[in-house]
Amino acid sequence: MKLSPGQTAPDFLMYDTDKQAVRLSELQGAPVVLLFFPFAFTSVCTAELCSTRDDIAFYNNLNARVYGISVDAPYSLKIFKEQQALNFPLLSDFNKTVSETYGCIYDRWGMELKGVSKRSAFVIDKAGIIQYAEVLENAGEQPNFEAIKNCLNALS
Repeated sequence: MKLSPGQTAPDFLMYDTDKQAVRLSELQGAPVVLLFFPFAFTSVCTAELCSTRDDIAFYNNLNARVYGISVDAPYSLKIFKEQQALNFPLLSDFNKTVSETYGCIYDRWGMELKGVSKRSAFVIDKAGIIQYAEVLENAGEQPNFEAIKNCLNALS
């Protein structure tokens, strides 16, 4: 299912690296940025998330909550987060249900792996409506962070 701006963001429940439940519907009241990525510890994913880490002040100044999401286990994500000193939560979609619901999952990926998240970005406003949606087919590309920032600025 392809999600587009103007649609209500599907609710989800995932766990972060501290085994704390995160439910999207409980985050309403502030903008939310969801960054789906294929795998922890890979070069493009590391570059993307470290870039977000280095720019976290921008998101914080707009009261935006940023979440990285992958199909990695919470235990691997915890090590990745610590090694990269990431300053925002990483969520595990190990069961792949959220990636499927958001329309950002590969049927088959490199080495014939099934069910890997596509690199994607969603901006959800404080009322839970999608304002920006980008699903990349090429895992070597990064989301358009300028467009994400423009969207967040327009929401403030």
